[in-house]
Amino acid sequence: MSRAGAVLAAIALVLGAAVATWHDGRWRLPERHDPWAPLSIEEPPGWTTRWKLARLSDDPQACRAALAPLPWRVAALPERRGADGCELVDALRIDAMRVRVGRPFALSCPAAVSLAMWETHVLWPAAERHLGRRPVAIEHYGSYACRDVRGAAGLRSRHASANALDLAAVVLDDGRRVTVARDWHGDGAAAAFLRELHRGACRWFDVVLGPEHDAAHADHLHVDRGPRRACR
Repeated sequence: MSRAGAVLAAIALVLGAAVATWHDGRWRLPERHDPWAPLSIEEPPGWTTRWKLARLSDDPQACRAALAPLPWRVAALPERRGADGCELVDALRIDAMRVRVGRPFALSCPAAVSLAMWETHVLWPAAERHLGRRPVAIEHYGSYACRDVRGAAGLRSRHASANALDLAAVVLDDGRRVTVARDWHGDGAAAAFLRELHRGACRWFDVVLGPEHDAAHADHLHVDRGPRRACR
């Protein structure tokens, strides 16, 4: 466990004493606050949810278990490790989420869990709050691609390990498409919806880049699981 993770777990245990319950002869934290309980995507996030999410990178079995209760359609992908710096490790092909995804895409299991947290706790409530509709599909520009970061030759993108996804649009149950390219810079409900999708993604992914970051992201939100943190 990292030092930051240990500190977070200790804080959660201290704070959790206030909401712990007596059960079977001992005090117990609610599972969503308990740092050692399995991550539940469906439950409201707790104090240690981010730490549990980070821990999945070292525990493929727990990662698959977190996704198992969801009505997603996924399939394991063969492992790929190459001298070119591109790899597929503990990766899944995502054929469907709660919403349709158009063409299937590949994500590492930890990135898929981050996407599931975003779908459950950001996408659905934001669509109902801002637009009064339900989301039925997302549109994307892809995930896995064996390439470098744009403008940084020799530095592999998180796309090269299936740890990134480029989100372009959301389709609503009335057929309306809300797109980053068209609606981000507006001042109405659609723009507010997209901005909440961006802010909410920052809770569950390590890097989130949108149109205000640079011209390369003018038409999509880049989200990834990675070693650095950025929300722009």
